[in-house]
Amino acid sequence: MTPSPEHTPPAGAAGGTPTPVHPPAPGGIDPSPRTAPVAPPASVAPPAPVETWDPLADTRAPDDPPLDVLLSGTVFFDLIFTGMDHLPQPGEELWSRGMGSSPGGIANLATAAARLGLRTGLVAGFGDDAYGDWMWQMLRDDEHIDLSASRRFTNFHSAITVSVATQDDRAMVTHGHDLPESLTELVRTAPAARTAIVDLAGETTWWADLARRGTLIFADIGYDETGHWDPADLAPLVHCHAFTPNALEAVRYTRTDTPDQAVRALAERVPLAVVTDGAEGAYAVDSSTGEEAYCPAVPVTALDPTGAGDVFAASIVMGTLAQWPLVERLKFASLCAGLAVQQFGGALAAPGWGDISDWWRAISGRVDGGDLRAAYTRDRYRFLADVLPGRPVQGRRRAQGTFAMRSDAGEH
Repeated sequence: MTPSPEHTPPAGAAGGTPTPVHPPAPGGIDPSPRTAPVAPPASVAPPAPVETWDPLADTRAPDDPPLDVLLSGTVFFDLIFTGMDHLPQPGEELWSRGMGSSPGGIANLATAAARLGLRTGLVAGFGDDAYGDWMWQMLRDDEHIDLSASRRFTNFHSAITVSVATQDDRAMVTHGHDLPESLTELVRTAPAARTAIVDLAGETTWWADLARRGTLIFADIGYDETGHWDPADLAPLVHCHAFTPNALEAVRYTRTDTPDQAVRALAERVPLAVVTDGAEGAYAVDSSTGEEAYCPAVPVTALDPTGAGDVFAASIVMGTLAQWPLVERLKFASLCAGLAVQQFGGALAAPGWGDISDWWRAISGRVDGGDLRAAYTRDRYRFLADVLPGRPVQGRRRAQGTFAMRSDAGEH
């Protein structure tokens, strides 16, 4: 979800930067030899215990699966240059005023879920290069994502995207190869999870297995480049608990005219249908509870909307597991997406509970100062008073110019 239109990075922006949206990995084959998966290098120490906060603690049961959410896909190493007046011409060398590095691709969604306190598992293939070392350590140690079903492959390099952002444009170059083996079997052997977030455009053969194990599947879908918008593409939704397309996708696939018509049509296919409409807000129908809801977007000035949809999806899963009313789930997802687009960096822009607590304190302070508009917004989010942690929690890392080996996050 994108709460407001994309704005280009300000001149002179440094440190955190936008993370590109990735195309599917190309079909080229790496000519270098490949062998069996390998374990992380011995130099990568196991994660150190840190004090975190579990927002689902009061709802957990002893027989719950070990994971709250399971994800699978391609991880990219993103290197982004910003603060440039124009794209370089052939033979031209330019200096950028800002640069950042971040895990990208499916790491955007995994990080968003983990930062909301969801016990997150990721099934992905990693290279055995320095980029793979850094992304593995950051996702496992800093973001506390379970990588036990992921694999490191020898003689295999990470997929890499270099993005150059200017005042009014962005150019990207991506290089990567097919993994040495499919992730399907790794998904089937991954730790059990209460939910999974999947892509209808990806591999769907393992969805039925997860559904039979009791996993609630939350599906999304991307833009149909063919322009056919064939409703038959939605057939795998038979295994799903939820579907969260944007308004354009929902209207085209359902052959309806408006998002609220589309969300009702989709509610005939899945128990939970959510349609996001950017700055116009989000619509939802929960057939399992009989609830219907609409929520306007949180008004923000977006610096980088990349990954906001991932944050929205993770927030909906969070609210569903917490058994919140539907309208509160939409409000929470809208807020988290709004907080994300005010930061640069895709995965590392995702908010944690410290960010949400900071927002609550800031808007409450404005209300105390007599700001009537802030009072209106706070009134819509009063449910957060019973949800937020009562103590400082671990801060979240933002995108940096280099890939340091230790987190710069603090408590707030």
